[in-house]
Amino acid sequence: MNEQDRPGRALAVSVFGLGYVGCVSAACLAAQGNTVIGVDVNPQKIEFIQEGRAPVVEERIGELIADVVTAGRLSVTGDVANAVLATDISIVCVGTPSAPGGGLSTRYLERVSEEIGAALADKNAWHVVAYRSTMVPGTCAGSLIPILERASGKTAGVDFGVCVNPEFLREGSSVRDFENPPKTVVGATDDRTGAQMASLYEGLPGPRFQVPIAVAEMTKYVDNSFHALKVTFGNEIGALCAKLGLDSHAVMDIFLADTKLNISPAYLRPGFAFGGSCLPKDVRALIHTARQRDLELPVLQNVLASNESQLRRAVDLVIEHGRRRVGIFGLSFKSGTDDLRESPMVEFAERLIGKGYDLRVYDANVALSRLVGANRAFIEERLPHIGELLTDDIAEVVAHGEIFIAGTAEPDVVAAIDGIGPERTVIDLVRLPGAAQRRLRPGYLGIGW
Repeated sequence: MNEQDRPGRALAVSVFGLGYVGCVSAACLAAQGNTVIGVDVNPQKIEFIQEGRAPVVEERIGELIADVVTAGRLSVTGDVANAVLATDISIVCVGTPSAPGGGLSTRYLERVSEEIGAALADKNAWHVVAYRSTMVPGTCAGSLIPILERASGKTAGVDFGVCVNPEFLREGSSVRDFENPPKTVVGATDDRTGAQMASLYEGLPGPRFQVPIAVAEMTKYVDNSFHALKVTFGNEIGALCAKLGLDSHAVMDIFLADTKLNISPAYLRPGFAFGGSCLPKDVRALIHTARQRDLELPVLQNVLASNESQLRRAVDLVIEHGRRRVGIFGLSFKSGTDDLRESPMVEFAERLIGKGYDLRVYDANVALSRLVGANRAFIEERLPHIGELLTDDIAEVVAHGEIFIAGTAEPDVVAAIDGIGPERTVIDLVRLPGAAQRRLRPGYLGIGW
């Protein structure tokens, strides 16, 4: 093994795409002692990180970026060629959004692969291109490696390495998840690439897998499809228990006590619909991939339908109470983040607006990110009607509403809801602390308990 490949040696890493995954990966790798160059086409993200500020709202990420930027271990640029030439490994974390029909859009992956390949043409030293973006099996070998080879004039596995290194980061706890991963998976073109990539995670806990590239690509889809299935299973149990007058969480406590035949409690607590940048997109892509091969997956094909039913149940609860002024607490898809991508709370708010309800919305993280710019373009371009209803004053929402929607359990929201009298209605989508006692209070409704 060459000295530059020796496990444990600090490496120079370029990270392409500074969204949630890229930003956290770059900051955490720099915190471990590596020299990291972040690359993004968005000048505002570059400016934020240059100033030692995080472009996303995420637990611990602000102080982590400030520390590694100050220490000189994390820098940012828009120059792809210089980033590739100055580093040993390029980690690609660009988005792979859903395409029309449910397939996966790889346009960003293809574009950055073309740019990295062109830079590799001018590099004599060994270099690894690692894809951390989620992609369906066959994408890397069938599309991305040919792009890299064509643009560089070189051969993958011989002149440079390629690997797929899926991430298992949950928004809201992604720094903790990076430091304590459930597993590390690397699918590589060759042993040298696999060993060099694995060396980045030396010392981190959890089992390690070096597998074929297509297996690594499939891993994330299996995880996310199962997580989506767990959410919908828990929610359907909650819906039935509510009809039967049962506390679904008491039922699930018994179910979860069987750790031998049943499974872990993650994602199995009845609550609101799932959303975000991973679960809906990945379920759609996996179904699309199966349909392309004339394969029916009846359970997975109905996961999104069940999720849609949970969203409709929430809308129906509002309609049943006949009150028109609605206060919504929480807009992002998950508490502790500002991510609005496929947020069920956004869809919920839009449906109520479409039915003529008078809304006020409070989400401290989204309001903050709108002010500093991280979500400003998304709100202004895609959700201007909701943006007009968004306030950073929780008292304004409390004063406005006749019926309130708890879409987050942040402490300020819990305190505000505790001050709402029984003459007004609270619909709890997240099971607020003390929900078992709250059920006895007039005006309090849980979506599945």
